[in-house]
Amino acid sequence: MTGAAIRIPCLCCAVLCLAVSSPARAGDVKQKKKVRPARKPNPALAAVRDVPGLPRVLLIGDSISIGYTVAVRKLMTGKANVHRPLTNCGPTTKGLAEIETWLGSGRWDVIHFNWGLHDLKYLGPQGQNLADPQAATSRQQVPPDQYAANLQKLVLRLKKTGATLIWRSTTPVPKGASGRLAGDSAKYNAIAKKIMDEHGIVIDDQYAFAMPRLQQLQRPANVHFTPEGSRELAQQAVRAIQKVLQK
Repeated sequence: MTGAAIRIPCLCCAVLCLAVSSPARAGDVKQKKKVRPARKPNPALAAVRDVPGLPRVLLIGDSISIGYTVAVRKLMTGKANVHRPLTNCGPTTKGLAEIETWLGSGRWDVIHFNWGLHDLKYLGPQGQNLADPQAATSRQQVPPDQYAANLQKLVLRLKKTGATLIWRSTTPVPKGASGRLAGDSAKYNAIAKKIMDEHGIVIDDQYAFAMPRLQQLQRPANVHFTPEGSRELAQQAVRAIQKVLQK
């Protein structure tokens, strides 16, 4: 056999080895993909250790209240222990399901609460979040009549705590916000106001507070507020809380 004849099989063997080893290298590349760092815990959802002797305040609400929780705590330092459920309190349906857990076994002096933005948002036929409100297959998560019934039950439960209750009106839905219609906050607030008036509950009207200054305080076409907007809402909440505490 000639030297050329010997070299040809060797070359084929080398090519075969390269082909077999390639998948292993591809796997190595996949393993080296960067892993995204975990999100830092939201300080608003941190448990609070009470300072003895101070009043206990509970904030109940969705992401709007999560946005102003830390600022309220800072403003109330040395004046009150400010707690909140360690979750987004969502619609009234979630409130009915979890209110006992949120209230716990401790005594509350003031409960500042809201439900609304999650009730009035639109879902798709399979429960898709933030669906097009104009689509024939879309529906509000909790329609107005059910919202009224749910809110009535929640108010009756909150009154049993003996705490002073403050209803925080639902903040505005701006034009262009996904899955919601501008003007629905006012409709749901009218329902809530009737219930609060029936029970003699104080109203922290953050809808009226924010409405004239949405361009300054709120994100464009978004129900959420800028950091400065959340601080402004916190100041409004603190004014309402301090007023009832002084009594």
